[in-house]
Amino acid sequence: MPRAVKIGNRFVGDGYPTYITAEIGINHNGDLNIAKKMIFESHRNGLDSVKFQKRTPEICVPRDQWDIMRETPWGYISYIEYRRKMEFGQEEYAEIDRYCKELGIDWFASVWDEPSVDFLEQFNPLAYKVPSAALTDTNLLKKLRASGRPIILSTGMSTMEQIREGVKATGTDNLILTHATSTYPCDPHELNLKVIQKLRDEFPVPVGYSGHEVGLIPSVVAVAMGACLIERHITLDRAMWGSDQAASVEPQGFERLVKYIRTTEASLGDGEKRVYESELSSLKKLRRYQ
Repeated sequence: MPRAVKIGNRFVGDGYPTYITAEIGINHNGDLNIAKKMIFESHRNGLDSVKFQKRTPEICVPRDQWDIMRETPWGYISYIEYRRKMEFGQEEYAEIDRYCKELGIDWFASVWDEPSVDFLEQFNPLAYKVPSAALTDTNLLKKLRASGRPIILSTGMSTMEQIREGVKATGTDNLILTHATSTYPCDPHELNLKVIQKLRDEFPVPVGYSGHEVGLIPSVVAVAMGACLIERHITLDRAMWGSDQAASVEPQGFERLVKYIRTTEASLGDGEKRVYESELSSLKKLRRYQ
């Protein structure tokens, strides 16, 4: 049966153009100017939205990892300090909101904890994304459902039973599931795109694909397999510092990805076999028995 969810002014689901979002995530490395360049490139290449990640480091980082030292763009610092420096706050998100409205591109964020939901509510978000890591956080899922906003629930590193429990917590109204494998970058043998159809068969909701592979082909194939939303990480340069950069797509890659997805949509058709008017001259010239 047809299924669709409205995000902003766009319907996402069967019968509608694929919704394409660029996951900026933490690829900005705490630099608002880098984030704005990614927003600009996403808009220039015809994407529907950009997505950030919002978390409270003191909640999301296990206590035994706080004091682990690591090399970062800010020098050799503790892991908890690194996570704090990566987070945008009130001032940065206010500018992100202003800039996206100026360009005319939508934005929203993945939320990793309940205080992050409270923080983002001030910006009247079009939707919330649940990262795969939070699929089993029932309290967070219920809080998001209480917001009344559309929810995009990612399913990486999860069993079908865990996905069922997650859907039970969110309900199916205004819900989009995204198939994912949480490896960065992901080997093609573990992308398992046939799960898209499995999710479509079991749940009466739109199903998308959050890709972490190198290259563009699997994301395009996902559209042919029924994914109505495609999410890929964006970077200005895959050689930039950061754990997600290697699985990200540079601006020129997004330009091709959008083109390939739109061509795929046009090519799928409606499944009804017919003789096209463009075939009639060939029919007349080539078929002996009419």
